[in-house]
Amino acid sequence: MDVRIVVPHIPDKKTAFALTRSNYMALIKGGVKIYEYLPGFVHAKSFLSDDEASVVGTINLDYRSLMHHYENAVFMYRTAANAELKADYEATFKKCALQTEEDAKKSVVWRGMCEILKAFAPLF
Repeated sequence: MDVRIVVPHIPDKKTAFALTRSNYMALIKGGVKIYEYLPGFVHAKSFLSDDEASVVGTINLDYRSLMHHYENAVFMYRTAANAELKADYEATFKKCALQTEEDAKKSVVWRGMCEILKAFAPLF
């Protein structure tokens, strides 16, 4: 399985950004590749599975977004749009920095604070 996540390198909300980074180590150890998008902020929500199925929309995968907001997404199965989405991903990965365990180990004190903040993550 090849799981890749693209997150912004330049955050819009520092607390949410710190919470995101606090999850890097567990994800990397689980085999997930995390890419930070260097040119600026990225806010896309899209998923591609086996080059056949994709989801593109405004949905954040958190309680507040799924239960309280009216967010939408389109599910596409075996469409030409999936090839375009894959090409866009490949171009995006080239503009990113792949995060490593060494990157995730930086700022131990900050990571400790983030672990406490995780309890409040659904609010961000």
